[in-house]
Amino acid sequence: MATSGPLTGIRVLEIQGIGPGPFAAMVLADMGADVIRIDRTRAGGLDLGGGATGHDVLARSRRSVAVDLKDPAGVALLLRLVESADVLIEGFRPGVAERLGIGPEACSAANPGLVYGRMTGWGQDGPWAGMAGHDIDYIALAGALLPMGRADAPPPVPLNLVGDFGGGGMLLAVGILAALVERSTSGVGQVVDAAMVDGSALLMAMFHGMRSMGVWDAGRRGSNMLDGGAPFYDTYACADGRYVAVGALEPQFYAALLEGLELDAAEWPQFDLARWPDLRRAIGARFAAADRDHWEDLFAGTDACVAPILGMDEAATHPHLQARGTFVTVDDVLQPAPAPRFSRTATAPPTAPPARGTATLEVLRELGLDDSEIADLRRAGIILAEDGDA
Repeated sequence: MATSGPLTGIRVLEIQGIGPGPFAAMVLADMGADVIRIDRTRAGGLDLGGGATGHDVLARSRRSVAVDLKDPAGVALLLRLVESADVLIEGFRPGVAERLGIGPEACSAANPGLVYGRMTGWGQDGPWAGMAGHDIDYIALAGALLPMGRADAPPPVPLNLVGDFGGGGMLLAVGILAALVERSTSGVGQVVDAAMVDGSALLMAMFHGMRSMGVWDAGRRGSNMLDGGAPFYDTYACADGRYVAVGALEPQFYAALLEGLELDAAEWPQFDLARWPDLRRAIGARFAAADRDHWEDLFAGTDACVAPILGMDEAATHPHLQARGTFVTVDDVLQPAPAPRFSRTATAPPTAPPARGTATLEVLRELGLDDSEIADLRRAGIILAEDGDA
């Protein structure tokens, strides 16, 4: 559990889920919120290997309370927790929380100041609201997938960064923070409806603007400035089979790139589109003539916008990221450090993900339950306590 950061004093209840909801809760926990994950009393759903093993990085810096929300007594217990919470996060399909008795109406009746965060793929309404889906489906419908990739191939299968985490969990966290700011003046909570399809569409805002200005051809994937169409904004193989990324968009950066590659700027005007295929071959031949580390050393300290393409382990050992402490190791698990950074209310180092139910007794005692009440809940199977006995 975090003990410092700008959200110290904010309590968040996170109903167990996967992907974007836990990511939003992790961001809030990283910033100092007291995040209590409401776990199932029995394992179920998609298990990503977290919990007891401690490898589910999205679940770091929490406390875990295991409650059976399919039992009315478990629902009543959650609503008691809601009374002293600032935020609740759930990622059920539309209508499920209401059927369980923990929807926005029931929770706001227990605590009118509660910010109720909802994370779905398609949203709470609309013809597709009840359908299953995953990141790739949401970004496909939002118009964010088709612009990716080369013109001569189908759109690639990207990592689930755009829908799940950028358009989903990150925007849910932003919405929750905005609602908390508004509550500071109104005293009243509200529902934050975050849908991955909406957020993925929002992330495409710049490209809609570029298309309207006539500087983005939406019908020709792999032919534009930022989709691999420009040879000075692309990736290249090096002699050792590793890769570099080139992002020399501005004229002065492009000039620095050509200088480092020993290519004549007069021979290769940056925006002679007819010669882009030839320019790409020329740049590619230069990079292919030496190892990746050679190019990193050559361009270090310049404005050519050339960077080595690193794997996850390599990134953690790069001198720049080591100097900034961009990665940390928690119980032998390498992971990104909390971001962003705060000058006055610095965040605490993350802690390992909790095993299911390890804080049940602690939190219920904070809630005011005595040992006999807790024992009754355990005997009835309503809670799972830290010793693993229901």
